[in-house]
Amino acid sequence: MLDPAIQTHYELGVERPRLAHDSTLEWVRTQELLNRYLPRPPASVLDVGGGPGVYAGWLAQSGYTVKLVDPVPRHVAEAVALADNQPEHRFEVALGDARRLDVPDAAYDAVLLMGPLYHLVERSDRLLGLSEARRVVRPGGRVLVVGISRFASLLDGLRFGWSGDPVFRAMLERDLRTGQHRNPEPERRPEWFTTAYFHRPAELVEEVAAAGLEVEAVLGIEGPGWMIWRDRWDDVDARAALLDAARAVEQEPSLHGASAHLMVVAKASV
Repeated sequence: MLDPAIQTHYELGVERPRLAHDSTLEWVRTQELLNRYLPRPPASVLDVGGGPGVYAGWLAQSGYTVKLVDPVPRHVAEAVALADNQPEHRFEVALGDARRLDVPDAAYDAVLLMGPLYHLVERSDRLLGLSEARRVVRPGGRVLVVGISRFASLLDGLRFGWSGDPVFRAMLERDLRTGQHRNPEPERRPEWFTTAYFHRPAELVEEVAAAGLEVEAVLGIEGPGWMIWRDRWDDVDARAALLDAARAVEQEPSLHGASAHLMVVAKASV
């Protein structure tokens, strides 16, 4: 069952506007990494926790066979509408839970987990989600897993000037100490996100391996430039510098925690 706080947050319709265009560092870098690590089209991709379908729609347009599964009814409805709006590049959409996928064994060439790992706040549930991904991907297929850095709130607080707010500081202290992120004022401050688990990079890698997947790469998606990208993205040269910086340190362990999102690329054993 989806945590009510998570469902309430996403029913506000915040996710599609956040990702529905090419004007974010996260979007451009995630596309870049998917292009690098996914098998070539027309491979089949299961997008677990795929939200309103922004990545699924793009992958379908790129020639992939895609199924999206998400636990939020609003996201499912938005994804269905998006699929309907691209009839020549449709993708399948279903309501579902990452921990109990209604999918046969070894059915997909690749699986994306670009959301579930930070909304499954208990390790046991995260391992269930990872194990399900391993079950439904073909032997030798890739599973791409995304987590949020343990230090995301710390860096967000500096970026937006929230660090002086005592309520934010209390939330941040818990984030840093336990990784358990809880927004104490979701109605007043929805920008402080919702119930989630924020990983240390090595911890995310350990969980992927514990589920029986072979880790191939650990990547910082945005890199340290995510702190300043909003002020510089419209400048062509500055945008190129931000992307170059992210690429330069994407596999540098000492800087993984400075990226808002981390991606682990893993493979199911043959």
